[in-house]
Amino acid sequence: MKLHTLLNVLPLVKLPNENPDIVDIVQDNRKVTSGSLFICIKGMTVDGHKFAKDAEEKGAAAIIAEHPIDVSLPVVIVKDTKRAMAILADYFYDQPTQKLRLIGITGTNGKTTTSHLIDQMFRDANVNTGIIGTMYMKIREQILETKNTTPDSMTLQKTFKQMVDLNVDCAIMEVSSHALDQGRVLGCDYDIAVFTNLTQDHLDYHHTMEEYRRAKSLLFSQLGNTYNHEHPKYAVLNTDDPASEKIKNETAAHIISYGIDHDADFFAYNIQMSASGTTFSLKSPEGVHEVHIQLIGKFSIYNVLAAIAAGYVSKLPIEMMIQSIENVKGVAGRFELVNGGQSFPIIVDYCHTPDSLENVLKTIQHFAEKRVFVIVGCGGDRDKTKRPIMAQIACQYGTDPIFTSDNPRSEDPIEIIRDMEVGVEGKDYRVIADRREAIFYGVKNASSGDVVLIAGKGHETYQQIGDLILDFDDRVVALEAVKER
Repeated sequence: MKLHTLLNVLPLVKLPNENPDIVDIVQDNRKVTSGSLFICIKGMTVDGHKFAKDAEEKGAAAIIAEHPIDVSLPVVIVKDTKRAMAILADYFYDQPTQKLRLIGITGTNGKTTTSHLIDQMFRDANVNTGIIGTMYMKIREQILETKNTTPDSMTLQKTFKQMVDLNVDCAIMEVSSHALDQGRVLGCDYDIAVFTNLTQDHLDYHHTMEEYRRAKSLLFSQLGNTYNHEHPKYAVLNTDDPASEKIKNETAAHIISYGIDHDADFFAYNIQMSASGTTFSLKSPEGVHEVHIQLIGKFSIYNVLAAIAAGYVSKLPIEMMIQSIENVKGVAGRFELVNGGQSFPIIVDYCHTPDSLENVLKTIQHFAEKRVFVIVGCGGDRDKTKRPIMAQIACQYGTDPIFTSDNPRSEDPIEIIRDMEVGVEGKDYRVIADRREAIFYGVKNASSGDVVLIAGKGHETYQQIGDLILDFDDRVVALEAVKER
């Protein structure tokens, strides 16, 4: 594509005299090849403008920047390179999200499980799917690594183009508040937006819960303000979460509700839980259905309701969806049982927020007969205000809280634990900073009737300490501890 043709989608931009062929668009100077358009992005810690010369040396054909740069190739000046990148990427890759069904899921907790439930339902309906989320990106059966829950706009549009080329019909993606606030999903044409819940997290970035909620609500306001009856837009909202009322007023899309405590379009009642699964009655627009899932906990019911609501407005038969979800055994790192032949359950869960930790521990109380070991830490370089709250919850619902290291990143693990301890003065707990030792302690001291919860990292297979990324999988370490018993 010629540079001038590409730039025509940007208003008020002065076209350079040169008009080279553009074969790729990149924001990472390390990925520049001959013919690339390099876009200088100002990040949180790195400014891409500093790498313009390097991009030129690697063969870039032109550069998009926010101020003049001393290079010999065409430089196009725009006010906001992030916004320009989203517009250019959408056009360069031929507006791929307009050619598939796009479902976005946002909220503090439940995004990953809900996205996988929706994916399973569509695949069981013989629909080709793609997933973009915390664990990975998936294009049909191909798995790709991802660094962020929601990648940048360039990566997104390139991935969607690959999905279209491989005949993907439905893409399901987790949409983080950071991505919404930073404009990473601008240009994505969502058909359905799902809201799971809003609880404390990321206040190191958003500063207040209202700002956090506002960022989440952008997904719903960006569904548009028109009604195309051939391609309707839907907002699937959790009626039990107060934030839904505000989100409802910020979108023009059709509102579909789900809930447990308040009446909704998709409503669960007669709930019964055990260590092996959950049973409930589902009231839907099609009537009442009995549902028996292998997932455990009230939070799992919310995820199921959200998934079924999204599937229903996508014209999937409700009986088929229920059967599909009933066959799901779980999602990696989400209330995942680790079985090494021990006489007590070991549960690994990604719960790294106060609300998610409390939900998991409340669920455990339904089947724990004796002691509950809670191995928990908090991530470094993240919201510090939730640390004492996490500790309080561990002490409130656990008989044997063990404070340990999570991903300390640039912080001192001991200082992170000290922040946790502020919330539990006078309480009984144990500090074992080494996460491996903490897991071994919990497994070694548990017996029949007890439960061991290893919280915070879930599916992760690494631990970040300083600049080091070390191999570490809670599930593997737990099995090693069982074997040593």
